[in-house]
Amino acid sequence: MSEINIVDAPPGVEGAGFFATSLDKAVGLARSYSLWPLPFATSCCGIEFMATMASHYDLARFGAERVSFSPRQADLLMVMGTVAKKMAPVLRQVYLQMAEPRWVMAVGACASSGGIFDTYSVLQGIDEVIPVDVYVPGCPPRPEAIIDGFMRIQELVQNESLRRRDSPEYKQLLAKYGIQ
Repeated sequence: MSEINIVDAPPGVEGAGFFATSLDKAVGLARSYSLWPLPFATSCCGIEFMATMASHYDLARFGAERVSFSPRQADLLMVMGTVAKKMAPVLRQVYLQMAEPRWVMAVGACASSGGIFDTYSVLQGIDEVIPVDVYVPGCPPRPEAIIDGFMRIQELVQNESLRRRDSPEYKQLLAKYGIQ
């Protein structure tokens, strides 16, 4: 029989029948386990994402139950595969249509750095047009790597301050990409 490890509660005040913590921690916990990903899949990494969503790996176990195909209802943009330079304005428009707070995950070598396609027509990483929070390496990445990247996004979401999006640093980052 295996031993059960009980983890410590998050920092807060607890007593008989109650537990108190900060609003940032409670909202971060709720957000991190209710992410709605928007897959922007253009090639083979999209197939790996399909495997990740299927029953064997089941990304829904981590809080991504509902995959959104509308940018206005999604809060995590997962860009998978080769992005041509002609597609860059479309990717940027999808990003801009997403409501704040929004996060971006570049899945695979092509989305991260252009991959093996060092040509005039391929975008050499989506971070040329939109800010990226997590990069998932691989060509194509295994479903385990995609799940690991998703868990890194969850850590970011859970630990993010509610006021971070109003900070001068964040506004400066968006201004670097020409986004108000």
